Amino acid sequence: MPETFGPAFAGQDRPLISFGLSFTESLIKHADDILHASRVYIICSRSLARNTRHLDGLKKALGDKFVGVRVGMKPHSLWSEILEVVAETRKCGADLIVTLGAGSLTDAAKIVSFALANNVSTHAELDSLCPTSPQTRDEIKPSEVPVVCIPTSLSGGEYSTFAGATNDETGRKHSFSGAMRGPALVILDPELTTTTPERVWLSTGIKAVDHCVETLCSLGSDDVADQDARNGLTKLIPGLIKSKQNPGDLEARLECQLGARDAMRAATRGVPLGASHGIGHQLGPAGVSHGETSCILNPAVCKYNYKKGANVERQDAIVETLWDDAKAREIFNQRGLDRKTADLGDLMDAIIRVLELPRTLKEFGIGEDKIGNIAEHSLKDRRVKTNPAPLDKGGVLEILRMVLE
Repeated sequence: MPETFGPAFAGQDRPLISFGLSFTESLIKHADDILHASRVYIICSRSLARNTRHLDGLKKALGDKFVGVRVGMKPHSLWSEILEVVAETRKCGADLIVTLGAGSLTDAAKIVSFALANNVSTHAELDSLCPTSPQTRDEIKPSEVPVVCIPTSLSGGEYSTFAGATNDETGRKHSFSGAMRGPALVILDPELTTTTPERVWLSTGIKAVDHCVETLCSLGSDDVADQDARNGLTKLIPGLIKSKQNPGDLEARLECQLGARDAMRAATRGVPLGASHGIGHQLGPAGVSHGETSCILNPAVCKYNYKKGANVERQDAIVETLWDDAKAREIFNQRGLDRKTADLGDLMDAIIRVLELPRTLKEFGIGEDKIGNIAEHSLKDRRVKTNPAPLDKGGVLEILRMVLE
């Protein structure tokens, strides 16, 4: 396949996107002709380093341009580990940071570059870059060392100029933005994603679907965001089903990757999302992974909002889009759903179940005794506050009880 290369989003210079070449070929090519890098530092997932030869192959291809590597980072991007990488990249004079993997690695790399530009080496100094910190410094410099992301999941953080990380001295997660720059280049290699555990691939895909659905369900969306979300949805749904049916289908995997790109293009327009995201943020500390929160919550939130009459026309339009897709329609027919009576929650439930992803809190050991606290914390989340149907604690509890078991 010839390379496709250019801006990931129309009208924006960054990030650039490349697909069609192997990730190694693409990185070597663009590290030279676009990024002019001579000292490359790699942050690689532990599973890729341990179970494949991809890291070794990349190091060999880089030759004397390779200056260092960090293998593995804990979930939620801990500040202590970020600061370790800051020290390492500073010591070796890295002029390009490459992530090989997904999730926490992506956010960590963005923050590392930001911290390097601002001469950060301690927790207190890193805190001074947080926009919500009372200690925010007056002068904050933009990121300088470019980041290249080679993702292996569908989380989509590689397209964002935001990043989240956890201060492990306080246990609180913080967002970084403002002068922090997003990645310069995203390299998509569907063959590399075959190394990703199926549950991670599919569940992060449902998170991307959730971005699309909650954009299209939002009462604060616009025509451009809606079109991006529809584009993402019509790539992701068939792509995920085909990936499940045949994990070696590289065309389906690339379709998913491009769908995740479209989903993030919609998300970066600032459309207010809803309670699937908002409540989901509170399930993370309870042991539910990023993608799996959407698997559990999205159908229930759709049903709650529909019952309240909050976004009926917008949900009905998504229902028509899904029924029009041949792969999705095949699933709906197999599960005995009726086009005239099945609502969006029913369709999403069918898709998630055919992917064999979790649908209940019980699967994570979360019962009635824990949901009160989850509901209390959820009410503070901005995505709960912008849910199409207004939510109080009783409303959040009603949603959570719909997915208990």
